[in-house]
Amino acid sequence: MSALWIAHVEVTDAESYARYAQGATGAIAAHGGVFLHRSGRYVQLEGNERARNVVVRFPSVDDAVACYNSAEYQAALAHAKGASVRDLVVVEEIEA
Repeated sequence: MSALWIAHVEVTDAESYARYAQGATGAIAAHGGVFLHRSGRYVQLEGNERARNVVVRFPSVDDAVACYNSAEYQAALAHAKGASVRDLVVVEEIEA
């Protein structure tokens, strides 16, 4: 089953975070990830508001976790640490 990688982000250092985004994009694509939403319009209904929201579909939960743990993604993630406050979850999609 496919899976969604959902990130809610508050960017605190735009320059460093841009380096993260550049490196993360390649790592995500290499693991079959396809961006469904990347910082477009949103409406915060509950919880903590973070202006950057990202949703990526992966072929499976295992593919999403493998991407996160990959050397390429971890190298990109080093730029996001200290440059953002993030929540990231991977959820398995259900069949409609």
